[in-house]
Amino acid sequence: MASGNKGNQLTAEPRTETKGSALRKLRLNGRIPAVVYGSDMEGTPVSVDAKEFKKLIRTGRSEMFDLVLEGGRKVPVLIKDYQERDGKGLHADFLKISKNKPIRVRIAIDYQGTAEGTKTGGILQVQETELEVEALPDNLPSVIEADISAMAVGDKLTAGDIKLPDKVHLISPAEELLASIVIPRAVEAENEAAENTAEEERATEEGS
Repeated sequence: MASGNKGNQLTAEPRTETKGSALRKLRLNGRIPAVVYGSDMEGTPVSVDAKEFKKLIRTGRSEMFDLVLEGGRKVPVLIKDYQERDGKGLHADFLKISKNKPIRVRIAIDYQGTAEGTKTGGILQVQETELEVEALPDNLPSVIEADISAMAVGDKLTAGDIKLPDKVHLISPAEELLASIVIPRAVEAENEAAENTAEEERATEEGS
């Protein structure tokens, strides 16, 4: 069966081998081992063309598309999980979905803007790059936008601070830390040293 991506579909070929050597051979031949499963479907081992998969994944992991199985059967899926090493695909999990059933997925966070705190010596520290949300497949965004431009030194952004699109519900804990603006340790150490020197000077003045 020829592999191909026509619009929002990807052709999968059946896979019987599950051992490491066979999987390595698949990858060397430009394919990614994968499994497709769902509430009414047992895990089915397949493989997909690496280049076509990469084209598809650029649109975002929450985009629904048809996985074309053996015999031309089309199954609506989302990419539930994807692993790669050194830019090469290792494995993918496809989740069969129903358009009228809410699903939980992790969606990439797109941090937008330049934080005010970084203009005064602070550093943006990102703790999380994805949020777990729940929604009907058609309502899932491809990315979740987070405006960090107003963040000053010491400010923290949590999952609960993110404004989600309509009909999309947060599953990640609201208090989960996503990003913060911190002072570099070297600068912090300098500030502490300066404060200690000032205190010593004040103590000397008071004692004289």
